[in-house]
Amino acid sequence: MNNEDDLSRTIDPNSDQLNADDLVAGSMVIRIRDIKLTDGRDRPMWIYFYGDKNKPYKPNITMRKLLIHAWGINRPEWIGRSMELYNDPETKFGNQKVGGIKISRISHITKDIRAMLQTTRGKRSEFVVGRLPSYPDADFAEKSPQWIAAIKAEKITLEEVIQKASVTGVLTREQIEILKGAVNNGN
Repeated sequence: MNNEDDLSRTIDPNSDQLNADDLVAGSMVIRIRDIKLTDGRDRPMWIYFYGDKNKPYKPNITMRKLLIHAWGINRPEWIGRSMELYNDPETKFGNQKVGGIKISRISHITKDIRAMLQTTRGKRSEFVVGRLPSYPDADFAEKSPQWIAAIKAEKITLEEVIQKASVTGVLTREQIEILKGAVNNGN
């Protein structure tokens, strides 16, 4: 589907961050390009991702605990990693169901992760995060010449290729370097 046919852009909320409403049309796989830490107590971590339109994902404390449990505390190691986000309509604020962003799968793990995390005062729940697979090498070998040609023809950007490929699997660092090299070297 091309951008002109994509109706989801007509329901974008007016906000400075990724919201659960941004995921009404379905889940989204993001690849981290930067992480900023702020002094804000409520949302001190802002995760910028390729294609974010300068609207970072600001995970709540439970999702931050989950990511730190899976990936550790070293911020630079998170750059280039991916996660699948979805809108969970059961998420509450106070006693009201308002929906919220949760993580269903992440890259750079070898098996599903299970963690018991505090969700409200005195209550813990189990969270399960699945493994986000890498993009298959055979598919990459088949599709990369088309992607490179489209990037060179300025029909699509490298960021858009990375985002679209994530439906099948996360492009590896090596695969991205191959694309960058071919585009920059004119091959």
